[in-house]
Amino acid sequence: MTTPTPSADVSESLPATGGAASDTLAKGAGGAAAGPLGGLRTAVGLSRPELLLGLRTGEIGTVHSWELVTAVDGPGTRMTTFVAGCPLRCLYCHNPDTMAARNGAPVYADDLLKKIRRYRRVFAATGGGITLSGGEILAQPAFARRVLRGAKELGVHTAIDTSGFLGGNADDALLADVDLVLLDVKAGDETTYRRVTGRALEPTLRFGRRLAGLGIEIWIRYVLVPGLTDNPATIAPVADYAASLPTVSRVEVLPFHQLGRDKWTRLGLDYALAGTQPPPAELVESTRSIFRDRGLTTY
Repeated sequence: MTTPTPSADVSESLPATGGAASDTLAKGAGGAAAGPLGGLRTAVGLSRPELLLGLRTGEIGTVHSWELVTAVDGPGTRMTTFVAGCPLRCLYCHNPDTMAARNGAPVYADDLLKKIRRYRRVFAATGGGITLSGGEILAQPAFARRVLRGAKELGVHTAIDTSGFLGGNADDALLADVDLVLLDVKAGDETTYRRVTGRALEPTLRFGRRLAGLGIEIWIRYVLVPGLTDNPATIAPVADYAASLPTVSRVEVLPFHQLGRDKWTRLGLDYALAGTQPPPAELVESTRSIFRDRGLTTY
């Protein structure tokens, strides 16, 4: 599968004229949404220029879905919002329906903030907050900036879940409103990283170092896939990297699963890991030990 060139924001990836992606978004802007948008109102009756302007300013973002979750995506109970559009093509992605921007609906940042406001008491009671995920949230930096700023004004804890590949899109003003970054490091060597994602490793490493320099808390996430990311030669460099960042407070080793397989099939995409089994408990524990041996709190 070909991978689009990363852009400063999702609007940059839309064609200049008559683009199918932006046309689909505009046609879908028809009022209150059901299903995965859970009542979030979509942008209504916009022309293509109006939609593009909204995307560029961050007034509008392409949102795939949102959910309330506990004990994942950060501390406490969290409202996790999944945006659509990602420059990576991870072989094990369990949300392949968020890869393309066209699979999202245009949602106003202010409407998402209204939803966040409703759950402030839940967040306060559980030590939770919001997490912006994807797709890749840093493909929509203007939208992220608006939502994060609004959440902080509401006194809500904020997190982003990102590969870090588009970390250059996040300016210091955006990051000033981020309390926690869930940094997904897919592999520790360039060859494996490119095999997993189709992209280069260095942008992720550079972004993590920048976060640490800014004093932002980081949770490192590592997906353990038998036959792909289970070699100690690619795990150890990730552990060394995590240990080198003073603001890493937690590492999560996430066992591969097949829960996203049906999505790949429905989308007509080739799923290279169809025959891969989840890692045995012994492999998961030995992988966690590699991180723990470096003094890292690891789950």
